[in-house]
Amino acid sequence: MASPPVSLRLGSRGSPLALAQAHLAAGALAAIGVSSGLVTVETEGDRVRDRPLAALGGKGVWTKELDAALLDGRIDAAVHSLKDVETRLPECLVLAAVLPRADPRDRLVGAASLAGLPPGARVGTSSPRRAAQLAARRPDVSAVLLRGNVATRLARVEEGAVDATFLAAAGLERLGIAAGVALDPKDWLPAAAQGIVGITARADDTETLSALARIDHPATHLAALAERAVLAGIGGSCRTAIAVHARPVAEGRLELGAELYSPDGQDRVDAGLEAAVRTRAEAEALGRAVADSLLAQATPAIRASLG
Repeated sequence: MASPPVSLRLGSRGSPLALAQAHLAAGALAAIGVSSGLVTVETEGDRVRDRPLAALGGKGVWTKELDAALLDGRIDAAVHSLKDVETRLPECLVLAAVLPRADPRDRLVGAASLAGLPPGARVGTSSPRRAAQLAARRPDVSAVLLRGNVATRLARVEEGAVDATFLAAAGLERLGIAAGVALDPKDWLPAAAQGIVGITARADDTETLSALARIDHPATHLAALAERAVLAGIGGSCRTAIAVHARPVAEGRLELGAELYSPDGQDRVDAGLEAAVRTRAEAEALGRAVADSLLAQATPAIRASLG
């Protein structure tokens, strides 16, 4: 096997959260004796903040510039919030490593609970999942478009532009921000791969892959593969409202739960399975089985949001 390179060029978006995650990756590499430098790359999602992601082409707005930097050799690896990475990677790129999962939950900022939101409250979000989950549970409040980094969204709540918003607990923790109340995954499933930092690289770059393999967290990687296999299995789009979470229940076993909504939150189906998961193939098979169950139950309104 090729020996690890002396240094890696890590690509990252330039937002405070993205940089915090890149530094986590750099720290993990430093712990195994691999140095790294950081290359910031501006993405379309950073430049255009006044439109929903679906109008810009979906998750690719966060990743395509980093993918291009990988493919043309400007960087050796790209560090991402894995929930923002498209299910099918570009040809020649692979998910080389993931870091240990942080808190996967959503946090509600601006109210003590979902029940505590006043009737008519305006909740800012750009996530079809969160909007549909909110509509299903509180049809008397409204979801309004809110994009921007963590600080921007917190400021919009503080200044009263919206009454509340949702943020990922992991992102807040990585920025050292104590805000909001965590929503129990038993009642409010998060996005697939939420809380996971993923690192992509070129499939033929054996030196980089060798180094990244040494910082990979196998249990988190299997959970991520299972969750992402659900997304691949339903064939959804950036407009699909789906929540997925894998939870270790015993050594080598995962419980995988998922919910699929119509965009307006009026229709909801769910599925959950538990299985032994010790290999990539077993993780992906579990995800496909959950996807099949969701599709078998899907209503016409849900099916219309797929693809």
